[in-house]
Amino acid sequence: IDDTPEAVVISCFDPVRREVARLTLMNLMLDGRIHPSRIEELHEKASAEVERMVREAGEKAAERANVSGLTPKTVETLGRLRFRTSYAQNVLDHSVEVARLAENLAYELGLNAEIAKRAGLLHDIGKALGPEWEGPHAVTGMDFLRTQGEKEPVLLAVGAHHNDIEPTSAESVLVIIADSISAARPGARRESLENYLKRLTSLEEIASSFPGVDRTYAVQAGREVRLIVKPEQVDDLGAARLANDVARRIEKDLDFPGQIKVTVIRETRTTEVAK
Repeated sequence: IDDTPEAVVISCFDPVRREVARLTLMNLMLDGRIHPSRIEELHEKASAEVERMVREAGEKAAERANVSGLTPKTVETLGRLRFRTSYAQNVLDHSVEVARLAENLAYELGLNAEIAKRAGLLHDIGKALGPEWEGPHAVTGMDFLRTQGEKEPVLLAVGAHHNDIEPTSAESVLVIIADSISAARPGARRESLENYLKRLTSLEEIASSFPGVDRTYAVQAGREVRLIVKPEQVDDLGAARLANDVARRIEKDLDFPGQIKVTVIRETRTTEVAK
């Protein structure tokens, strides 16, 4: 509670827990009886209501995308994305949109539409997992879906949609394309051009501040920064140290969603002329 009139701000890293807190607080204010036993009672009711909303959201998303055969755990985890946004774009709606785009692209190109559609719906499910799942959301989502018995072509497309692993199938490339179309279409996300450019510029400035760096490029919408170093100043061991140092500096100096990959490129060219 701050100086803003008639407003209470709830902050939490877990969007589902945040929704439980919001419902509990609203019901407490409507009820008027604010004491420990009543708080616990309304919290239990709010938790049960949010669990119902999560299951219902997952089931409706699978129905909208025309994807069947999901395990109950997969449906529940998918439904948690209802309460998560990425630059103001609802992640569950985005997942359904990617599924439809990937399916249509697959039909047009004569590829496996079922795999493309299923992977499109599930591609961001790693964003709904808890802190016990460490790593990029594409890879953790792939690992989670493997425990739920999903097939390897679907797992590959999910794990490769941010190029954390190599997209070696045509369907995995389609999911990457569909994901980009959904995120980049006008009105999908609310990040201003000014803030976007400022973030990319800050990444490149941090990387360029290290000795031996020749050029820097922020790519993949700021999810990766690539450094080209001077080979006469930075050896192979120094390149590994540089990647680590840049990553730690970014963690210290910048606030950013998700993860940022740091890639150091050291190239040596030798030229001779045949006469």
